[in-house]
Amino acid sequence: MKIFIDSANLSQIRQLTEYYQIDGVTTNPSILAKEKEDYWDVLKQIQTIIGTEKPLFVQTLSKTADEIVQEAENIVQTLAGNIYVKVPAVKEGYKAMKKLNKLGINTLGTAIFTAQQALMSANCGVQYVAPYVNRIDNLSNDGIQVVAEIVKLFNTFQLQTEVLAASFKNINQVHKCSLAGAHSVTVSPDIIEALHVHPCSAVSVEGFSKDWQGRFGVLTT
Repeated sequence: MKIFIDSANLSQIRQLTEYYQIDGVTTNPSILAKEKEDYWDVLKQIQTIIGTEKPLFVQTLSKTADEIVQEAENIVQTLAGNIYVKVPAVKEGYKAMKKLNKLGINTLGTAIFTAQQALMSANCGVQYVAPYVNRIDNLSNDGIQVVAEIVKLFNTFQLQTEVLAASFKNINQVHKCSLAGAHSVTVSPDIIEALHVHPCSAVSVEGFSKDWQGRFGVLTT
């Protein structure tokens, strides 16, 4: 399963990519609005950190299909490298997805709340779909179940579109998405840290070191 950082915080992205296997970065308008620098500069600096081969996801803000397409073209022309344009799964968005597919621009269907929205987005030619796990849960539905249904539909119809699950509040949701067969997840820096570490691991290492030093007087082999 691929792990994407859902953030535009440069220091956090830099640290996470230094220590862990990170497959790319996803952004959205809200994430970029939190940063104090010009958003184009932030996006370019993210690419400097992760490289131009790893995917960088950038979301459109336009409302009509033609405007979404124009914005998408501007995004891929401004940013070199492996760019994916995030297009919302709404009526004008589906029309834009089809046009962008014909233009050869990589896309992700975002703001997915049902398995059928994901399937319709895949039929329009997107490379990824992003079901909002925690937001679905907040609507008294089951976000993990929606992910599992999308995976089943894609496998049934042998679609190449991948499931990039999003909107998480804890590592248990990420774990369950892994079990459900999600191809990738995008999560905040704090959850990525939590996925990799456990306090008992540090306690165990400390115990090994203490026992070794007590016997041999040094902390190396």
